[in-house]
Amino acid sequence: MSGLPPTTSVKRWLVTTNHKDVGLLYTITALFFLLFGGTLALLIRLQLWTPGAQVLSGAAYNEAVTAHGLVMVFWFLSPLAFGFANYFIPLQIGADDLAFPRLNALSYWMYLFSGVLLGISFFQGGTLNGGWTLYAPLNLPMYTPSIGSTGAILALTMFIIGSTASTVNFLTTIHHSRAEGMGLMDMPMFTWGMLATTWMMLFAFAAFLSALLILSADRIIGSLYFSATEGGSLLWGHLFWFFGHPEVYIVFFPALGVMLELFQTFSARRLVGRKWVIIAICLISVQSFLVWMHHMFLTTINLEIKTLMMATTIGISLPFDLLVFAMIYTLIKGRIQFTTPFLFAFGALLLFILGGITGVFLGAIVLDYEFRGTYWVVAHFHYVMFGGATALFGGAYYWYPKVTGKMYDEFLGKVHFVIFFISFNMVYFSMFLGWETPRRVFEYNPAFTTFHRIGTIGAFILGLSFFIMFYNFAKSFVAGPDADDNPWDYTRTAEWAISSPPPLENWDGRPSYASGKLEFVKDAVADGGHGHGNEASNYVLADEVDHPSHASIWPLMLSLATGIFLFGLTGIRSAVDVTQTEALLSTGISIVNPVYPVAFVAGTFLLIWSGVRWGLEDFYAPPMGIAERWPFEGIEKVKLGMWFFLASDVIVFGAFISAAVFIRVNAGWRTWEPLPAALPGLINTIVLLTSSFTVILALVFARRENRTGLLASLGATLVASMTFLAIKGWEWHHEIYDKNITLTHNPHGDPVQSSIYYITTGLHGIHVIGGMLIAGFLLYRAYNGAYMKDSRPVEYFGLYWHFVDIVWIFLFPLFYLF
Repeated sequence: MSGLPPTTSVKRWLVTTNHKDVGLLYTITALFFLLFGGTLALLIRLQLWTPGAQVLSGAAYNEAVTAHGLVMVFWFLSPLAFGFANYFIPLQIGADDLAFPRLNALSYWMYLFSGVLLGISFFQGGTLNGGWTLYAPLNLPMYTPSIGSTGAILALTMFIIGSTASTVNFLTTIHHSRAEGMGLMDMPMFTWGMLATTWMMLFAFAAFLSALLILSADRIIGSLYFSATEGGSLLWGHLFWFFGHPEVYIVFFPALGVMLELFQTFSARRLVGRKWVIIAICLISVQSFLVWMHHMFLTTINLEIKTLMMATTIGISLPFDLLVFAMIYTLIKGRIQFTTPFLFAFGALLLFILGGITGVFLGAIVLDYEFRGTYWVVAHFHYVMFGGATALFGGAYYWYPKVTGKMYDEFLGKVHFVIFFISFNMVYFSMFLGWETPRRVFEYNPAFTTFHRIGTIGAFILGLSFFIMFYNFAKSFVAGPDADDNPWDYTRTAEWAISSPPPLENWDGRPSYASGKLEFVKDAVADGGHGHGNEASNYVLADEVDHPSHASIWPLMLSLATGIFLFGLTGIRSAVDVTQTEALLSTGISIVNPVYPVAFVAGTFLLIWSGVRWGLEDFYAPPMGIAERWPFEGIEKVKLGMWFFLASDVIVFGAFISAAVFIRVNAGWRTWEPLPAALPGLINTIVLLTSSFTVILALVFARRENRTGLLASLGATLVASMTFLAIKGWEWHHEIYDKNITLTHNPHGDPVQSSIYYITTGLHGIHVIGGMLIAGFLLYRAYNGAYMKDSRPVEYFGLYWHFVDIVWIFLFPLFYLF
């Protein structure tokens, strides 16, 4: 399927892979989750009208608080930014589409179905109720035993997987598909904001994914990571906040990029200190991973490390100072036009400054001891996250004419801003005034009642203000005046150089900045050949090039299969009483409802079927023949995407290995003896190293167009992977049934040791199974004559397989020797 139905057809929106369509789907879905999360927020504010009010039960209030935080952080703020990024980044950098259109559609459908799973969790005995930070041990079945709690965790896992796909896609696109003459330092500021965001996401989300996978294992099959007495709760804090602090900037940087674009457009001036602003963004991105422990000042971490974290926390504010002054000087020296987009951007700057200043208080150890766990933190958090993201609403007004071809009502837009800005401060500044109220608690000192009532009134006004925006956009779309292709006076980015709305394939000619300004070049060569960072390929005449594909049903089907699979997994959980768990996969598991195992099995088969059909689909997404690719010149786009994926997977396994080391150090390193015998591990090490050699042989034979050698090498790799799994299966059987070492029982020492061994090697085994399925697919395709003229798929599989083998090199000594 490659043809794209018209926009009036429902089928269009189910099969589209075009970046602009996917951007619209992201944006509309994110706005729905704004209403969902906002409704939960209003329920919270009603509960706080008076101390101890019972609009909601205590459990329902905790669920509302938790779900509100999760929805707004994960399903609204970032996806709204990614909606804009999907639509406009290819346009801003001169690309035809994102590097991997089907992967882009997959990331959207994973996002949507993860939100559906979260919604379903409310009807599975109640969703998570321990706060959006999911602190251990409150995230364990003994405190949150409902199936819905597990469902919410798996929904988060699905969301992170989809986000990782999107991250790989954007990084590859920005680094591989910039128009000729556009260096990294020449990119628009919104693109720069998204580049920094996706680099942070690549590593931060991987750390969070590892934490969610471990937590899922604790809840579903009864492992003991976060219930371990040897620092289980502290381990969650480290894993979560290694993700959680960069997440603040992951949410803010897209809004910052919008802010910078709007300040330039509506001040009629180039950004002051542009080079230094970019350097500051890069410094903040790196520093964001070095300050996570300031969220853990109240834990047992020693004072010296806390002091170091306080210093790094104060240090990260310095590049932010540079950003703020650059924006202020740009406005001072410009000719400001007070349009609706500018007002929202300027309001975001004011709100973020207040949020940043109040955050400095929390960076000081002594003050953090006083403010932690109070509404001071809640207010600061909203001024930074939601206040900074206010610029995204300015972006919605700014790009509305480009997307729709219609002009919004400027008066209604300004009314929306005034009501929004006043009500925002009513809600959140009142929290500063009543800061001594404990967070997540609706019993509070009656002396703060006035402040909470002001906040509740402001919250309802704030919620109603968005309906002004919705009405404005809907009315303008139906009956608004036609917008010029460029309705603004001082734009600087390429999306304003084409029609409104943009055409399906973006450009009439190839965008180029080689002359120092934007030009559209009519090439006789459509793909490959020459130019900056070109692919090494033969010249192909334009009328001989296949038309790029824009439609595929398999992203939808693969995401649906994942949703069904995870829904089934929610209902298969370990008994809360771990003393009932006698074996890894036997009596420790209870089947709660027959619907769940049926969904689990059906989802598994649908996953495999959809993946195979994806691989067999004839989908054409050509790379740009002439593009800027520094610092990745000469690297084909799929290989680059594979590198980014493996970099993320390195963090996943790194987090698992770090968790094992952390718990072992806390338990006493010398008190643990290796659980399994070393000989099976050594044999498996030899097997995997041999399989890496056979994969190299497969690539050599494919490049020599030797079909027999290719089949033999892939077959040998497949046999090696099966051998590895067979030995591992025997080893597990021996440990469980002969030595009575299970997830929750270790007769030779600490039971958490066996949990770490089974879960970490199990994750590696899942990677081996994935590689085995891919090798089987390649073998089938090679048997039918594939890869003789194009050996790249074999090479990409080799990169993955070598990574799996390298991981085992680390696991073997950790579990079999030390």
